[in-house]
Amino acid sequence: MPFEVLTMGRVGVDVYPLQTGVGLAEVTSFGKYLGGSPTNVAVAAARYGRTAAVITKTGRDPFGGFVRTALAGYGVDSRFVGTSDIAPTPVTFCEIFPPDDFPLYFYRLPKAPDLDIAAGELDLGAVRDAVVFWMTGTGLSEEPSRSATLAALERRAKAGTTVFDLDWRPMFWADPARARTYYAEALRHSTVAVGNLDECEVATGEREPYAAANALLAAGVELAVVKQGPKGVLAMDRSGAVAEIPPMPVDVVNGLGAGDAFGGALCHGLLSGWDMSRTVSFANAAGALVAGRLSCSDAMPTEAEVITKLDEVTRAV
Repeated sequence: MPFEVLTMGRVGVDVYPLQTGVGLAEVTSFGKYLGGSPTNVAVAAARYGRTAAVITKTGRDPFGGFVRTALAGYGVDSRFVGTSDIAPTPVTFCEIFPPDDFPLYFYRLPKAPDLDIAAGELDLGAVRDAVVFWMTGTGLSEEPSRSATLAALERRAKAGTTVFDLDWRPMFWADPARARTYYAEALRHSTVAVGNLDECEVATGEREPYAAANALLAAGVELAVVKQGPKGVLAMDRSGAVAEIPPMPVDVVNGLGAGDAFGGALCHGLLSGWDMSRTVSFANAAGALVAGRLSCSDAMPTEAEVITKLDEVTRAV
């Protein structure tokens, strides 16, 4: 059976300090978690009972084994997780300064294994058949991952739902100025685009939310989702329908997993056939829940938890 959610891109190990409000030089203990944005999106989707898998690669090291074991524990199929000899499995450290400062330190040099995915290694049948296919801007940053990602998109030919997570990480690009060209190519093959204001500006040159959403629709997608942080979320589809979702109140512990939780919940809403407003409201609440928790993968909520959060906010209003 086709996977309901198939993601492609980054994987790694997140190493989070167990003390907040201090820099890494002062931290004395850490927690180890499965990481990588598209990997976490697959985990989040699986938490809602969706069949999910991820296309990625690890290094040939113990952390690669940890990734596979963790995926199995979360109910995510690891059959498309390959092994590369170019580098160890990436590790990412962060610092936690709530409510809005979470510096990230990526150890992905000289090149991460998840950027060593070649087009010829892909199961294009699985890519074509997946109900939702989720890819990211980071996958376009280097070869052979760039060609593999574009090959997957071409094979999809907008079958089902194809989500482009704009996912702008300038440190991964040797020449960030070239990003818009590849973003434009990916948008032509996508049905949904999701990004914050910085990411939308990279993709379209537009930063004002409505202008950015219209530019994404003009680039080829059917649904544009523009995340505005403390100002909430704007969603717009090709019919002209608009949903403005207000920010969700939360005592932020670690904001780094919120976007991945949003993504997994967005997939769940799209698969459920919900309307745009309900889908984005659900995704917004899922992101808020994870922002109030320490980890990313371990923190992904269930549908019942998200509904409870939405109900709490409704009652408060």
